[in-house]
Amino acid sequence: MAALLGPDEIGQLAPSGYYIALRIGFAFPMEEVNALPAEWVEHYTKQRFMLFDPVIRWAYANVGASRWSALEVDDPKKVIAQAQTFGLRYGVTVAVLDSGANAQRSFASFARSDREYTELEIKLLQAFVTRRHNETAPPTNLTRAELEALGMVKDGKRLKEIAYELSVSEGAVKQRLKNAKLKLGAKTGTQAAALANQFGLI
Repeated sequence: MAALLGPDEIGQLAPSGYYIALRIGFAFPMEEVNALPAEWVEHYTKQRFMLFDPVIRWAYANVGASRWSALEVDDPKKVIAQAQTFGLRYGVTVAVLDSGANAQRSFASFARSDREYTELEIKLLQAFVTRRHNETAPPTNLTRAELEALGMVKDGKRLKEIAYELSVSEGAVKQRLKNAKLKLGAKTGTQAAALANQFGLI
């Protein structure tokens, strides 16, 4: 059932809004969905709450899921209390982290105004975030030759230049880029290079 959760179901489980950040790199997520109330986002941004938000601090320090009411983190700016005045009375945050040296983190927060989340709802949301985290993982099957070609595309080199520098035919470069596009789910060589760069592969 968790695998079937889509935007509509997420909206039903989080009628007060939600925020999803997938594959956070040095500063920014690879994919982000902010469906929180606009008034809250504006207030949150103006008050610079991100540095003090106990939900964010928990999401960066933990793996798993937690109801906001169970967070044992200082809240000097009363972020959670202020969120309640914008209809975000009850919430749950989910955090997922890869294993390994270049581990990437994804997290999401879901909110409602009427009641606490049930254990089943938390499990469903956790499964959803984990699935989206895994779906956006960088491919591990790109060859060195494909990455080399993508790196040159990123640097703005044309097909002829790439072929000349690699001492291969233009057809060979085209094939490498075609394979790379397929593996990255990209439509163009430029898009494939941008994705590979975003994943830290080139």
